[in-house]
Amino acid sequence: MFNFKSGKWIIPISLSALVLGACGEGSNEESSAAEDEGGDIELVYVTWESEVASSNVIGNVLEEAGYDVTLTSIEQAQMWQSVAQGDADGFVAGWLPSDMKHDYERYGDDMVELGPNLEGNRTGLAVPEYMDVTSIEEVTEDNFDEIVGIDAGAGIMSSTEEALEAYDLDITLRSTSDAVMTAQLGEAIENEEPVVVTAWQPHWIFNTYDLRFLEDPEGIYEEEEEIRTMVREGLEEDHPEAYQILDNFYWEAEDMNEVMLDISENEMEPAEAAQEWIDNNRDTVDEWLDTESDS
Repeated sequence: MFNFKSGKWIIPISLSALVLGACGEGSNEESSAAEDEGGDIELVYVTWESEVASSNVIGNVLEEAGYDVTLTSIEQAQMWQSVAQGDADGFVAGWLPSDMKHDYERYGDDMVELGPNLEGNRTGLAVPEYMDVTSIEEVTEDNFDEIVGIDAGAGIMSSTEEALEAYDLDITLRSTSDAVMTAQLGEAIENEEPVVVTAWQPHWIFNTYDLRFLEDPEGIYEEEEEIRTMVREGLEEDHPEAYQILDNFYWEAEDMNEVMLDISENEMEPAEAAQEWIDNNRDTVDEWLDTESDS
């Protein structure tokens, strides 16, 4: 996790540690103090490039509003579970309706859904433009050694497992991470070698490389998804201003790409890249911070 005030990364030992960020916030006395003076907010996120960008941006904005924000990187299922149980305050990383549908079905009723913070995103299998392969049906061992995936718990990995079955593909899907996947993709492209990866947009790889999604005749992957903001029950009463800022949070794919590119290509720290975007998009951020008109 990254604590903005200390400027240090802390690796959580267990999910139970998340309880510290939210326990005891329900009393009237603490709710009043939070409303007047900010308070502690913990946001959880999966370590995808897109969610690193969005979580750091909204984290910086909440800091600006007077909150002490902690960002905790966590596995996808635990991200949903921690907010549903009230152990963390929320996340801005809900890829729906399909990519995280199983977690949504299991935990969605136990948290508050604030709607999309970004629309028009999509997932699928992608290849470099120099390849002749155009459809998922052609993802065979004749054309590729394997499919380079990300972490095993990600929704896109479950969808890809479904695709292997639907298209009767005899090829290995290898679990890695976002960072490993992008590194292998870049190496393959540099040598013009065959490569197919689990991919999603927005992601900086589509700005850096000439890539395309493979056609999906069976409709396994959704072409139009959205990223939703989810928060714990009781957050509105405990921290009404933070709740409203999270509810106001909405941006476009090109905004997210700017932050991701600063992190990946300009080698900026996530919080620094987030602040750079905030400083350059003051009007948008001020709209997120405008809680008076919506209260």
